[in-house]
Amino acid sequence: MKSLKVVFFGTPDFAKESLAAIHQSNHQVVGVVTVADKPSGRGQKLTESPVKKYAEENNLTVFQPEKLRNPEFLEQIRNLDADVFVVVAFRMMPKILFEMPKIGTFNLHASLLPDYRGAAPINFAIINGEEKTGATTFFINEKIDEGNILLQEELPISSNENAGSLHDRLMEMGAKLVVKTLDGLAENSITEQPQPQVANPKNAFKIFKEDTRINWNQETQKIHNFVRGMSPYPCAFTSLKISDEVKGLKIYAGNFEISENKKEAGTLEIGKNVFKIYTKDGFYCPTEVQLEGKKRMNVKDFLNGFHSFENIEIA
Repeated sequence: MKSLKVVFFGTPDFAKESLAAIHQSNHQVVGVVTVADKPSGRGQKLTESPVKKYAEENNLTVFQPEKLRNPEFLEQIRNLDADVFVVVAFRMMPKILFEMPKIGTFNLHASLLPDYRGAAPINFAIINGEEKTGATTFFINEKIDEGNILLQEELPISSNENAGSLHDRLMEMGAKLVVKTLDGLAENSITEQPQPQVANPKNAFKIFKEDTRINWNQETQKIHNFVRGMSPYPCAFTSLKISDEVKGLKIYAGNFEISENKKEAGTLEIGKNVFKIYTKDGFYCPTEVQLEGKKRMNVKDFLNGFHSFENIEIA
């Protein structure tokens, strides 16, 4: 099989898995583009992206441009004479860059396109109660996540799976799909297909802090899916009023029951061995939580932290 020369663009762990798969394949990684090192943590120490760490450990050439239109950077990439660019969890690319390689530039997206275009496809597939998702490789064009499909594979979602475990499974599956796509392009055995025209494709917009608050006045199953879809990151939360102080409570996991209850949605039942929040059609019982200012813990340890349960309610 023909070996393709690849420039890889990516940043987080999800991308690192694909870079590693390409590096271990028949194809040649001639350059890696990732974000600039960023200060993080209390000491504001400069942190390298997972993709950069992997690239440097494996003696791959790394580029960290502040701007993708920088003429010097564009010239450096052009001189690599790559056959194809591979993009996984990166930022928007200008046309001058993605049109550079002979074959083109393709992206790995963690959904079955055209559904769940956008920044948070894994979260929204679970939030919306989907029973399956998948990964798609497609040629990049000027519209976000709308280019012609190369390959697509499905993955079932289990009923209690959270976004973290689905992320890890899609990361592994996606890495294999990237190599399979490169193999197909090398052999000229893939026929690109336009994305199906769907009147209202499901969206996966970027999630902001205000989007993560739980609305208790919903069906219990919806709340359960919302918590799973936000766990472990960015994490769904509610607010507890403890005496006169209001504190955020992140909820990572829980179980639920649908029942005929007469209690108002958002009513809290709390005690030594009970932590129930009533919903529109039942109740939800958090099992793993994190109170503002505390560490993540199971609900038993959380309840043991209180001497009294009076004056605690959902704010």
